[in-house]
Amino acid sequence: DASPARQPQAIREKLREAVAQLCELGRFDETRLYQEAVLLAAKADIREELDRLLSHVGAARKLLAEGGAVGRRLDFLAQEFGRETNTLCAKSNDASLTNLGLELKVEVEQLREQAQNIE
Repeated sequence: DASPARQPQAIREKLREAVAQLCELGRFDETRLYQEAVLLAAKADIREELDRLLSHVGAARKLLAEGGAVGRRLDFLAQEFGRETNTLCAKSNDASLTNLGLELKVEVEQLREQAQNIE
């Protein structure tokens, strides 16, 4: 991911600042902090969504190469693209990634409209 805010060093620095603020407020449970950090990292991981998007792109290309009546199947794939895009936007912790997700949503909606006009 090329987004500067999603780079490990930027995330580490952001977490370091948050921990420093917590330390200023007083005592906190380090075990709980570790658990929360693991949950946050898991929620922010977008690899699964990107893998599924790539799989859907491959399926769409194969479908188009086969030809024939593909409108409904393309419409279904467009719905899947939309789901993954929504999840990417929900997991975004960076404005540039959110903007890319919003642009992708526009493209997916255009694909869906075109797919509904096929057949």
